[in-house]
Amino acid sequence: QVLLAESGGGSVQTGGSLTLTCEYSGFTWNRNCVGWFRQRPGKEREGVASIQTDVTSTAYADSVKGRFTISHDKAANIVTLKMNSLKPEDTAMYYCAAGPHQFCNDKLYTYEFHSWGQGTQVTVSS
Repeated sequence: QVLLAESGGGSVQTGGSLTLTCEYSGFTWNRNCVGWFRQRPGKEREGVASIQTDVTSTAYADSVKGRFTISHDKAANIVTLKMNSLKPEDTAMYYCAAGPHQFCNDKLYTYEFHSWGQGTQVTVSS
């Protein structure tokens, strides 16, 4: 059973930074994709960034390119999302999710990911 747990959310002002952490366990295969998604109020859940767990291959949505950085600590089973230059429109519940490695690209679809964390809230005030 794959388990994921997010942490690191909080409240910041525009231009600030936050780092989200996703700790995972239960992978039986070393080729996986871990993605970060977010759900803004009244909006559908959307993919933000993804990383493959066996190689250093990352992808980002256009809305966060150049501001967010995803990384993976293999030894600790942690995927981190570093968010800089935050904007009010980044306010959302952020989720990490696990899926097959072939779904790691800049267009992430929720139905391709089989395991989800509980989410962590990010609020950016103007």
